[in-house]
Amino acid sequence: MNNKETRLAEVRFEETEGKMILEGYAIVFNQETLIGDEERVFREIVTPEALANTQMRDVPLKYNHMDSFLILARTKNKSLTLSIDEHGLKVHAELLDTHSNEDVYKMVRAGLLDKMSFAFTVAKQSWDRSAKVPLRKIESIDRLYDVSVVDLPAYDGTSIYSRSLDLVDAELKAMDVAKREKEAELIRNKINIKTRI
Repeated sequence: MNNKETRLAEVRFEETEGKMILEGYAIVFNQETLIGDEERVFREIVTPEALANTQMRDVPLKYNHMDSFLILARTKNKSLTLSIDEHGLKVHAELLDTHSNEDVYKMVRAGLLDKMSFAFTVAKQSWDRSAKVPLRKIESIDRLYDVSVVDLPAYDGTSIYSRSLDLVDAELKAMDVAKREKEAELIRNKINIKTRI
């Protein structure tokens, strides 16, 4: 699967003399999240093993995943560090003294920005469809494209997830087709056995 998705977490600032430090968790393990809208909805968790083989050599910290906005920090030059602990993927960024970085830092300090998002592709997942609302377990993340400080108006949640919802719809339909094909194969096998007897 190569479809890039995004998810949300929290960010906060750190009071350090003369430095602009942002910290937070871009990914929180085993925290169930409801994704979707009234028509299409599913639950999702990221398992603790999901980052074991994730490609994250050169990950930028962005604002709203925008390529047009200057990068806030980056793992490549060590202004951004990503560490995995029992809670999730921790982000620690020391921002350069630029006007755009200062604006973002001040907005985090003021509480105007308090969410993070991460862009990723899935390598392995499983679905539990036994409940009314299906549960998707992300068991392996293939690549982490970026972590971002984001603003999130209340009604923008759906548009953030719309690409992954289309992907999920296709996957659930494919699972239904595969299930029906398997059931049909079992019926054909039973008929073949009876005709031989």
